[in-house]
Amino acid sequence: MRNVEQFYINGEFIEPRGTERLDLINPATEEKIGSVRLGNAEDVAAAVKAAKKAFPELAQTSKAERVDMLLSLRDAVTANPEELIDAMTEEYGAPSYFTAFSVQNTASVFEVMAETVENYDFDRTGGRSAIRMLPRGVLAAITPWNSNFGFIATKLAHAIGSGSPLVIKPAEQSAIQTEVLVKRLHKAGLPAGVLNVVNGTGPVVGAALTSNPDVATISFTGSSQAAKIIQRAAIDGMKRVILELGGKAPTVLLPDADLDKAIPIALMSGFANSGQACVAGTRILAPRSRMAEICEKLKIETEKLRVGDPRDPEIRIGPLASQAQWERIQSYIRLGLDEGAVLLTGGEGRPKGLERGWFARPTIFTNVTNNMRVAREEIFGPVLCVLSYEDENEAVEIANDSDYGLQAYVLGIDADRATRLAERLIAGRVVVNGAPHDPRAPFGGFKQSGIGREIGAFGLDGLLEPRAVLTP
Repeated sequence: MRNVEQFYINGEFIEPRGTERLDLINPATEEKIGSVRLGNAEDVAAAVKAAKKAFPELAQTSKAERVDMLLSLRDAVTANPEELIDAMTEEYGAPSYFTAFSVQNTASVFEVMAETVENYDFDRTGGRSAIRMLPRGVLAAITPWNSNFGFIATKLAHAIGSGSPLVIKPAEQSAIQTEVLVKRLHKAGLPAGVLNVVNGTGPVVGAALTSNPDVATISFTGSSQAAKIIQRAAIDGMKRVILELGGKAPTVLLPDADLDKAIPIALMSGFANSGQACVAGTRILAPRSRMAEICEKLKIETEKLRVGDPRDPEIRIGPLASQAQWERIQSYIRLGLDEGAVLLTGGEGRPKGLERGWFARPTIFTNVTNNMRVAREEIFGPVLCVLSYEDENEAVEIANDSDYGLQAYVLGIDADRATRLAERLIAGRVVVNGAPHDPRAPFGGFKQSGIGREIGAFGLDGLLEPRAVLTP
């Protein structure tokens, strides 16, 4: 049993003022594994005060000083990756392939930002004027539970890279993971007030953070619905906002696709992280001429995927994060059937042999049209839809007919053809033929998938303001 009793404010682990608690549950067993003290508005005020005090000195740091901080954070993460993996497995239940990637990516985020800072032009010219890119002030961040380490690292890396002290509210359901990571980050020796962490709920801690007058920028990762609340709160103080939101990514199978290669890629694009990913390829667009063989292959390969104990390296789909999330997925499966979609595989309930844990059956619907809710709303679980198209123009039309535009996937033998189609898709990232993760590519979306970008120079741009000095 692990009880999280402290917050990290002004370089110290301190007892919070808030007294409410939240139980922490292992989603694979449904057993209580600990609890967390939840913060209140006083805790937020203390954290913002510490960050504000740290701002003048941090804003004046050199490139070399920021790079040193970022590389120290990288080294702190890589010192004992198993500790982080174990915490993520127990508290979140992600399969081992995803936890290993997540910890590696957490370290990589700091290294990539160090490279970015080294090459970033903080000083520029415009006409005859000298321009300097300056941090605005305190950065507030709110992050979700589906990749806790990576989200914290991304917000902190951008904060240090831009010279902006950070106050972050991670997902309260991830408190054990947060504590393990923050204790590691503390060893990097950041100046007091540069990193401040307050656990708590959105309506209490999140609201206090976004409305605090000393917060200059809000960086939020989460749902589009929550983002709208944050945007409204930011208006009065004219706070800048960076929003990385949801998605309903299309996976376009081109007519020439080699199904033996393409189908496994399409399934892992949709089912990775147990389907709890904003980038999940949940709309599979298949040519009508090959629909029968594509559906047959999807069914066969999906039913090979193992669901179960996330500690088993052969498992591809672990539990959903919570009972509420499991019930949400069940409701969407019922909705799909009510809308007239046909189950290709999966359905309601737990997989056979799994009586405990928030495990859902990997589910694929066919006979789906793009106006169905299951094809338009972000489900955030292992539920995919197959939609048919006649030609490439219709494929592009269906793919782009979405409220979202975060990520998309294209699969086909002819790489040039696949790339040409990719260039027609309205998405922040388009992955062609299972291309590997690029930690240096900007991340963010069009439409309701967000505002702004993270990663690299694009990420720094969103946290800095140009000041021009005009001289005779």
